[in-house]
Amino acid sequence: MAERSFVEEVKKLRLSGGEVFRGEGILAVTKALLESGVSYVAGYQGAPISHLMDVLADAQDILAEQGIRFENSASEATAAATLAASVNYPLRGAVTFKATVGTNVASDALANLASGGVTGGALIIVGEDYGEGSSIMQERSHAFAMKSQIWLLDPRPNLPSIVDAVKQGFDLSEASNTPVMLQLRIRACHVHGHFVAGDNKRAKFTLKDALENPQRDVGRIVLPPASFVHEQEKVKNRWPAAVRFIEERKLNEFFSEDADDIGIIVQGGSYNTLVRALERMGLADVYGNTQVPLYVMNVAYPVIESEVIRFCEGKRAVLVVEEGQPNFVEQNLATILRQAGSSTVLHGKDMLPVAGEYTAAELLKGARSFCERYERLAPLPVPAPVRKVIPLTEVAAEPAQPVAPLGEVVHARPPGFCTGCPERPIFSAMKLVERELGPHHVSADIGCHLFSILPPFNIGNTTMGYGLGGAGAAALNAPAGKRAISMMGDGGFWHNGLTSGVANAVFNKSDNLTIVVDNNYTSATGGQDILSSNAVNKTRSTGHEIESAVRGVGVKWVKTMRRTYDIAGMRDALKEALTTKEKGPKVLIAQSECMLNKQRREKPLVRKAIADGKRMVREKFGVDSDTCTGDHSCIRLSGCPSLSIKPNPDPLRTDPVAAVLDSCVGCGVCGEVSHAAVLCPSFYKAQIVSNPSRWDQLRERMRAAVIGWMQRGEARRREAYAF
Repeated sequence: MAERSFVEEVKKLRLSGGEVFRGEGILAVTKALLESGVSYVAGYQGAPISHLMDVLADAQDILAEQGIRFENSASEATAAATLAASVNYPLRGAVTFKATVGTNVASDALANLASGGVTGGALIIVGEDYGEGSSIMQERSHAFAMKSQIWLLDPRPNLPSIVDAVKQGFDLSEASNTPVMLQLRIRACHVHGHFVAGDNKRAKFTLKDALENPQRDVGRIVLPPASFVHEQEKVKNRWPAAVRFIEERKLNEFFSEDADDIGIIVQGGSYNTLVRALERMGLADVYGNTQVPLYVMNVAYPVIESEVIRFCEGKRAVLVVEEGQPNFVEQNLATILRQAGSSTVLHGKDMLPVAGEYTAAELLKGARSFCERYERLAPLPVPAPVRKVIPLTEVAAEPAQPVAPLGEVVHARPPGFCTGCPERPIFSAMKLVERELGPHHVSADIGCHLFSILPPFNIGNTTMGYGLGGAGAAALNAPAGKRAISMMGDGGFWHNGLTSGVANAVFNKSDNLTIVVDNNYTSATGGQDILSSNAVNKTRSTGHEIESAVRGVGVKWVKTMRRTYDIAGMRDALKEALTTKEKGPKVLIAQSECMLNKQRREKPLVRKAIADGKRMVREKFGVDSDTCTGDHSCIRLSGCPSLSIKPNPDPLRTDPVAAVLDSCVGCGVCGEVSHAAVLCPSFYKAQIVSNPSRWDQLRERMRAAVIGWMQRGEARRREAYAF
């Protein structure tokens, strides 16, 4: 069950030539693939292109009509290796995953693909996960493109440019026999707009044709001596062919080229932000008409020398807008201008931040500095101090307080577990075990469970990559009084962890503990189904238990906890795994459905049932203010967003008491942790009944009568004590 359904939106993919397509960036990419005559598409979900995978999944019937094979790949490496179909056959194929971690996983396949080259168009759509919306380390895809000499497209973030880049990418790939990488920034994936659609095209050469007419070319296989020839082919044949294609198709764009003797060179992905900065300075309008010459590199690699020299000719200076570090483009431009003997002064990281996202504010500062230096913009006036004569009879006003930076006045909002998350009780149980056995080394992994490294749990020493939690603790397999603990999620387990973590532990006779968090989905990327999902998927095979796979590779000590909310049970299972005398790797599978996906599935059903007049019961938890001690251990051991504090109603007690907010989903962790940790019994469970039956109404009236009688008696006793 994906985070978002595109069932309605994908109907637009059937639009014919001449009709106007309106929608989101990732929908436009899918439409462009259909119009390009692709034969197959594969990929692995990950920000910011998770929704592209969801669109493709929801559009499988439309893809099938065009004879297109679609696969949810087991990993990015699996997706990239799928492009092997384009090596010997004129089949167009596309794969997608997140960069740069996804590109790193796929780099082995990509390197081999780029070495041997392709016959059919091969397009790699990477979600450039960079900037404030990123979820990974800050790196770029550019280095991978340069390393393997894969051409890198970085289109302007509007729908017509993105659609054109997809189509041109296939043509460029076929013209140069080289795979092409198309990077889409976070905002480009979700930008809305419109473009004139074309007709969907069915591939002239189909997968059936390839299977019935197998072809092979030993010269395309990466083995010596062929691999030595490949390197020469790249620079002697493929590179010149790509340059010719880029020049002839005018993939890069010039705006107001001769308007001034200064200019700005910008990668396509940063174009919108730059134009906004120029507009703020009065040097451009909202339509992109600019007074400053612009050279927009919709192809970030290779850099086209003839175009660079043409743009810089007769200009005193140019500014390079290149996000991130290292400054590959700036270095390349400097070499080109130096070798051409150009006198144009090149600016870049000297006026713009060396690293970090180029937001509108940063580009405004850098572009203003550049324009002021070359007298195309007057420096901002320095406000003169204002002197005010205050009459003796007037009371002097308090001096104005300086405005503090947002970071000093707005609290940080680190990521955390959702309300009711089944992973929270796992770490509550780990904290309880820590009280008894002391702290353990914990090798963390990519996924929602990584939030455990933050307060209130503060669990986790390192994280090395998706599914690499077990491998991250491999070196710590040594005789000691404690065992190391490694984490991985069910998504990471099927992606990489089964082999690199569990099987590796078996092979190397590890004695450590691996906890596999099984919440039924790849929840961190939007809730897509995986092998172990319980959901029935019409197009995928699900229901394969992780425990069976773990036992299949040789693990003897395996235990599955099918309800992670049982904190006492989780605590006991963890303690047993860490203290057992049995040697060999231990695997504890902690299993409960992702609460976010559960709520997405159940809430519409509950709303419909209530609207139909059916009796529905929802559970909520609360705190008895009279019983709460104000210790707040329940919050420290849970960290649930629905747990807060409020003033103590007892005038004789000053400590605030715990309170449960209305966002509570009734998972019961707060009560469970209080019981398991032997805390105060202040939590109670309440039932909210919609469309109550007559019996419900009678019981409620009886309860109200009894409680009212007891409250009146208590009030009389208090009145007696008052005198």
